[in-house]
Amino acid sequence: MSAPIYLTTLGIFFGTVLLVFGMRYLSVIAQAKYRHASDDAYRQLAQQALQQQAETAATLKALQATLGEVNGRLVTVETVLKEVG
Repeated sequence: MSAPIYLTTLGIFFGTVLLVFGMRYLSVIAQAKYRHASDDAYRQLAQQALQQQAETAATLKALQATLGEVNGRLVTVETVLKEVG
């Protein structure tokens, strides 16, 4: 085997090994970036859900207060109707 063919073969072999490990390294970096972006998106989604839950709780409390007021008025109207009828 001549020296140029031997060196070319070794170069291709080691180049392939380096290329595979380089691609794997870049893949790990890309996965970490996407995971970080995904985590940030989930964090923002959780924050929005928490805000919406607080707003819903406030609305529910206001509705319960209004319903209590309407119930009180209904009792008053029933009492008046019983006295009249």
